[in-house]
Amino acid sequence: MSLDPAKPTLLSTLVRHYDELVDHVRRRFGDRSTARDVVHDVCVQLLERDEKEDVRTPLALLRKISHDTAVSRYRSERRRAAWVDALPELPEVVCTAATPVGRHEAEHEFQLLVDAIAALPPRCQAVFVMHKIHEIPQAEVAAHLGISIKTVEKHLRLGLATCRERLGRGEVHP
Repeated sequence: MSLDPAKPTLLSTLVRHYDELVDHVRRRFGDRSTARDVVHDVCVQLLERDEKEDVRTPLALLRKISHDTAVSRYRSERRRAAWVDALPELPEVVCTAATPVGRHEAEHEFQLLVDAIAALPPRCQAVFVMHKIHEIPQAEVAAHLGISIKTVEKHLRLGLATCRERLGRGEVHP
């Protein structure tokens, strides 16, 4: 992109004539805030694309691009409004945020789990934390602790059983 002052770029023209472009869109579509949004959208479009070469009347092109962008935005908003109006009633949206009661129950359950892990024998606790919390593969746990994979499996079974018992879930079969 050359910086020849005789040939202004579209972006420099937009900056120089920003207020004029906003007024141009506002006169046709009524709302100054929307007009600013449209001109900002045009600015983003210019920044994302390669500069057009040999534009004889950059301000006229910017007016056309702004107008087309405003029309597109208007049509999109009309479609969205028509879709909402066409619904006999808005769909029920379930809030996924935890309620205070749900948060309290989750904290209580988490504390039960922490207590269950803390109550495990030291070697069992180390195996359980390494594999279940830190997600270290069983073979690496066995090598790190100097025990067999079968012993790792035994400690994991014991740890899971203890956690299920403390959480009141009993035996869980796949």
